[in-house]
Amino acid sequence: QVQLVASGGGLVQPGGSLRLSCTASGFTFSFYSMRWYRQAPGKERELVAFISTNGTTSYYVDSVKARFTITRDNAKNTVYLQMNSLKPEDTAVYYCNAQATTRVYWGQGTQVTVSS
Repeated sequence: QVQLVASGGGLVQPGGSLRLSCTASGFTFSFYSMRWYRQAPGKERELVAFISTNGTTSYYVDSVKARFTITRDNAKNTVYLQMNSLKPEDTAVYYCNAQATTRVYWGQGTQVTVSS
């Protein structure tokens, strides 16, 4: 059974930090590139960050560059999103995503709220 379990969300003040984790099971994690998406209320889901299968290539949407870092640990079947200098506009449900050729898996999402 394929599972992507995201955790680490919560309420944080502007300027604070959070680290999201997404642990995979039921498929060969190291064969899949990983992505974090987010969806704010009333907005479309957007790609936030991408990391290649071996972790050597990453991509970030402009709005999070220099603040967010995506990493992965293939031995632990886990991808992380370190989020620093958080802003209210980062408030959203964050989803992890695994892709390999035609296979796509989604996690359940974790809420991140940035507010004073």
